[in-house]
Amino acid sequence: MTGQAETRDGDPRIVAITAGASGIGRVVAEAFLERGSIVYLCDIDADALKEAASADVSPPGTAHWIQADVSRYEDVQRFFARIEEEQGRLDVLVNNAGIAGPTAPAADVDPADWDRTIAVNLNGQFYCAREAIPLLKAAGGGSMVNMSSNAGVSALPLRAPYTASKWAVIGLTKTLAMELGVHKIRVNAICPGSVSGERIDRVIESDAAERGMTADQIRDVYLRQSSMRIFASADDVANMILFLSSDEGGVISGQAIGIDGHTETQANWLD
Repeated sequence: MTGQAETRDGDPRIVAITAGASGIGRVVAEAFLERGSIVYLCDIDADALKEAASADVSPPGTAHWIQADVSRYEDVQRFFARIEEEQGRLDVLVNNAGIAGPTAPAADVDPADWDRTIAVNLNGQFYCAREAIPLLKAAGGGSMVNMSSNAGVSALPLRAPYTASKWAVIGLTKTLAMELGVHKIRVNAICPGSVSGERIDRVIESDAAERGMTADQIRDVYLRQSSMRIFASADDVANMILFLSSDEGGVISGQAIGIDGHTETQANWLD
């Protein structure tokens, strides 16, 4: 990267990242911090926030850690109110927070699990976008990157709540791109496939348990769904977000961009 993703007219970029204390969010946060951005991170996990804040990952940027549950609108309002009070603008929003939801046939999904998945994965992104838009306008433009999934352009058996939420994120993204383009605000969705790490390990174990298969068998199926037979890394995701937030990505908006080695199919292999 050239560094243009991290500076704006000579000043540090102001970046907001949800679920930034661990996993992909933390890797994205560290990438912006390494390039001198002022980064506001929220997370629901108080212990993860404490651990991340104690790690010396800020210089040359500056990190601000706030506990918040994106499914609660009042928490989202509090998060962005702090950014407005301290900075008066926002250059980049990374709508990263999301949960895997249950692994089960749709007929067996508990409605409470459905509601929670939609609340975090979809409502949370809408709440954050709604609060971020005035701050992005105040900056004279900027970039919003919404976390979808390759499930958002195909489907996943046994994952109805997750798949529905990720399809909806792409619809939200394209609508916001249409509404905000005139304000020089770019809105894109990124669609990772399986991303190496603890989260995909848990999903694979849950899928294996539901199907009566081994975790290694499920992992092999996931790998075979990628033309490149690979899982993406959190760094791959961070690099795409940096590019979309940079001047080099300045005319890219309204897109749903795969980061998955090309997913060939999400076959319904229930038998």
